Amino acid sequence: MAIGEQNRPAVPLEAGLGPENPPCPACGEPLFGWAMVRPAGLAVRRCERCGLAVKGAPADRDEAAAAAAAAVADGDAPNRASLQAWIGGSGWSALEPGRRFLFTAESLRLLGHPGGRARPAIGGMWQTLLNAFTFGHDIALGRLGRATPAPANQLWQRRLDLGISLLATPLVLPAALIAELIAAAAGRGGRLKIV
Repeated sequence: MAIGEQNRPAVPLEAGLGPENPPCPACGEPLFGWAMVRPAGLAVRRCERCGLAVKGAPADRDEAAAAAAAAVADGDAPNRASLQAWIGGSGWSALEPGRRFLFTAESLRLLGHPGGRARPAIGGMWQTLLNAFTFGHDIALGRLGRATPAPANQLWQRRLDLGISLLATPLVLPAALIAELIAAAAGRGGRLKIV
C-alpha cells in the first residue's frame, strides 16, 4: 500500500454515472465502455456489478426486460460472463448485428427472470478466436448459417478473411475446444442455459 492510500475513501461505482456512463437498466450502476463492434464501430458498454452489456445508445429497464424475456423464451443466450467474452472483447462472436443486450445470470435475475447455467459453446469460442485474425466479424459461423456475419468493407479484406478462416481452423478449433471445456467446467461457458 502506498503512503497516504490507507486514508483514501473507496469511490462507489455510482460516482461514475454521467452521459458517458449511463445507468445499467438491470441494476442502476454505471455502464462503462467495454468493446467496439467491428467493422461498424458501435460502442458496447458493460456493468461492473451485474455484468449486463448494452450495444449502442443507453437503454431503459423496459427494453432490457423485454430482451431478457425473449432470451428466457428461447431458453438460451450468450453468456457475457464467459471466458470467450473476456478473451474476445470487441472480437467476441456474440457481438453480432441485431443483438443489443448481452446477459449474465445475475443480470437476468435482476430483470425478474430465472438465472442461467453456463454451458459450453465451442463454435462461439472458435469464431471468437478467428475474429482476432480477420477484418470482418463472424465470417466462419456466418458461412455455416449459425451467425450473422459483419463482413469487412473491402473485397480484398473479405477474401483474405475467408482464407484466414479456412487456414487457421485446424489450429484454432482444438484450442477453442480445450479452452471452452475448461471455461464451462469453471462456470464460464459461452452460453447461458436458462433455468
